[in-house]
Amino acid sequence: METRRWTNPSQPQTLQIAVFLLYFDAVFMVLGGLQFGGISLLLLAAYVAGGFGIANERRWGYTVAVAVAALGLLPWVWLLFRDTSDFFDVAFSLGAINLMFAIALLALLLHPQSREYQRIWFS
Repeated sequence: METRRWTNPSQPQTLQIAVFLLYFDAVFMVLGGLQFGGISLLLLAAYVAGGFGIANERRWGYTVAVAVAALGLLPWVWLLFRDTSDFFDVAFSLGAINLMFAIALLALLLHPQSREYQRIWFS
C-alpha cells in the first residue's frame, strides 16, 4: 500500500526545510488575504502541491517547487532592475524577510544535495 505524507523525515535536511518553507509560504498567502484573486489561488496551489510532491518523492513536485520558488523572486528582480535608486526603500516596505525566505527556498531546492537526491530517488 502506497502511503501519502505531508513531510518525509528520510529526505535530506535541505529538502525537508524546503517542504516546510513551501507550506509556510502557502499559509502566509492565506493569512495575507490572497490579494490577486485567481493568480494567488494558483500560486497557493503550487506551493502546496510542490511541498506535497517533494514529500512523496515525485519529480513533478520538485519541478513545481523550483518553478514557484523562482516565481517568488521575480517581483524582487523586476524591482531591482526597474529603478535602483529606491530599491531599498521599496524592498523594506515590501518586507526584507519575504525576500530572505524566497532566496532561502530557492537555494535549498537547488542545493547539490537536494538535486542529487531528487535525481536518484524521485520518480
